[in-house]
Amino acid sequence: MSEKYKVRDSQIPHFMTTTIIDWVDLFTRPSYKDIILESLQYCIDQKGLIVYAYCIMPSHLHFIAASNGKLTLPEIIRDFKKFTSKQLIINMNHASESRRFWLLKKFAYAANRGKRGSKYKIWQDGFHPEELAGNEMMQQKLDYIHQNPVKDGFVFKAEDWVYSSASFYSGELGLEKIALQMLE
Repeated sequence: MSEKYKVRDSQIPHFMTTTIIDWVDLFTRPSYKDIILESLQYCIDQKGLIVYAYCIMPSHLHFIAASNGKLTLPEIIRDFKKFTSKQLIINMNHASESRRFWLLKKFAYAANRGKRGSKYKIWQDGFHPEELAGNEMMQQKLDYIHQNPVKDGFVFKAEDWVYSSASFYSGELGLEKIALQMLE
């Protein structure tokens, strides 16, 4: 793994991206995105995750986060990905998912290529943490996260993307589904 993508101090904010295998557009249903948000909130409440910003895109999740020291950032992200994988598979099997067989086959194939012994693999390995050293870098990554749905043509204004912290930063409080900390 590159030295660039290592967490040296979990209590410093990091920009991270975690991606669905083969960039599959999994997050097309609100129930799948809600699993991600509920899991982030659980990690905030129980594991010491501090989330400063996030954006759930169809095939990946961008976020800026740190740890309060209860667990390390890699430990939290590992647990988050493991839990959400299981919950997403359960949801897929119980929802009227038109792509269920294709998705399960894709995720089973990815699991078979690996050596971890799981039945399905949803997330790509790693989460590409980049330590945010300084306000300029933090602002750049915050803008990148929030402009992602605009750049991809989903919305005209960042704060209109429901599964993002952009509304929180634009002052439209009350729309957030998780407890965020404001970047300073």
